[in-house]
Amino acid sequence: MEGRNIEIVFRWAEGKYELFPVLITELIAAKVDMIVTAGTPASLAVKDANTSIPLIMIAVSEPVATGLVASFARPGGNITGLTSMAPEIDGKRLELLRELVPNISYIAVLWNAGSPIQVIQEKGTRAAADVIGMKMLSLGVRSLKEIEKAFTSIIKEQPGALFVLADRLFLHHRELIMDFATQHRLPGVHAYRELVEAGGLMSYGPSYAAMHKRAAYFVDRILKGASPGDLPVEQPTTFELVINLRTAKALGLDVPATLLARADEVIE
Repeated sequence: MEGRNIEIVFRWAEGKYELFPVLITELIAAKVDMIVTAGTPASLAVKDANTSIPLIMIAVSEPVATGLVASFARPGGNITGLTSMAPEIDGKRLELLRELVPNISYIAVLWNAGSPIQVIQEKGTRAAADVIGMKMLSLGVRSLKEIEKAFTSIIKEQPGALFVLADRLFLHHRELIMDFATQHRLPGVHAYRELVEAGGLMSYGPSYAAMHKRAAYFVDRILKGASPGDLPVEQPTTFELVINLRTAKALGLDVPATLLARADEVIE
């Protein structure tokens, strides 16, 4: 029970990854028993801190390729947790967008150029767009100022949709980004449901809420003496399609009944 036998110390970088070293130093100084991170950049920052404190990572992409763990089955060291990695998910998002907006042929993709994993995901998205014949405006950004600069490029180039990749920078600035999409009538499919709640059209991806809840399993096991390196990294099992009907109506889009039937949640 929090306040009786467990204390939770929070730190939030507000999408500014350069703050990670300072925040991690503060957690180490506080002598926490373990660190829980959300996303690949934060997890890599803890690993780079070279601390022996157990790390439970949530929603990381490519944990083996980025060197966070040795393998899914035997992560080794002091790190384990949950990955958001799912093969071909970017292609699936683009297919969903085309199902709802069949005439889409040119999309803007917003991604974080400061994140090594986003570089990989941008390439995956470009490959998926090529397969289904979509032209892509690639907009790599690192800050709020660069997001606003990307808006200028979108206005100039006039793509037909906006595709926002999964990154905490965009989660933090979701209202600004979705307000821009609404103002310029840009449909889109995004990684986070929070962007749909902020006015976006659709989201499709693993359930981040489910992953955060599942992280408690790892916390419990490690507090009871298990070694993080012996606890297999888990892959997502729950995927959610969320559709905002209010946004669809504002864009003049009729959502096919077959798509509505597959939706896990419809915002009306």
